[in-house]
This record gives sequence, structure tokens and C-alpha cells, in this order.
Amino acid sequence: AFTTPRREAVCSPAGALMVKRTPGTGKGGGGGGGGGTQTGTGMSAAKLDAETEELKHKTVSKDLRLAISKARTAKGLTQKQLATQLNMQPQVINEYESGKAIPNNAIIAKIERALGAKLPRAPKK
Repeated sequence: AFTTPRREAVCSPAGALMVKRTPGTGKGGGGGGGGGTQTGTGMSAAKLDAETEELKHKTVSKDLRLAISKARTAKGLTQKQLATQLNMQPQVINEYESGKAIPNNAIIAKIERALGAKLPRAPKK
């Protein structure tokens, strides 16, 4: 009788949960094949260790940070008041103004409408 390969959950060096297949004992089954270990991003572990720049998220530009901050203060709003007006968490506005947010043009458009000011957009991918 043929047995299906067992599956075992393992953690990759990058911390992503992966499924490791161990070959069954039946006929026609078998692991074989070496090859490098692939991570969740499709990169080999060695290449991932050497990589530094490619895997960083884009963050909000300095122009956008300053534009949001200036427009908000010109309207006399606090970060919390602006967030409440937009039905968002105050943390979102804070992250955009501090430059920690990953730019989202939909959110930038909402902020633009609320403040009545044109803001620089994140470049499209």
C-alpha cells in the first residue's frame, strides 16, 4: 500500500511557518533532490541573509509628513480630532506625520479631502 508523505510544521530562518514534507515508506514515494531551502519570500536563506535593501517597506516621504502636519495645524486640528473626523485611529495620523506609515494613496486622499489641501502622493508601483 502507498502511504502519503507526512507533513511537519517547521519555522524558517526568517520566522515564517513552513510545511516540511517527509517522504512516505510506500512504493514510488520519495524525497530526493537537494537544493537550497526557500523562505516564504521565495529567496534562498543565504540570499536573504545577504539582502538588506530589497525587503524594506517604503515609508512616507518627508514632503508628505510636513504637508499633513502644516495643513492640520492650519485648520486648528489635533491629530486625534483629524482621526475622529476620518473615522480612523489617531495612531494612523501619528504614523503618517512621524514618517513610520507605509503610504496608502486611499488614506492620503481621505486626509486631503478633510484638510482641503493637496498632498504629495506615493508613487504607484
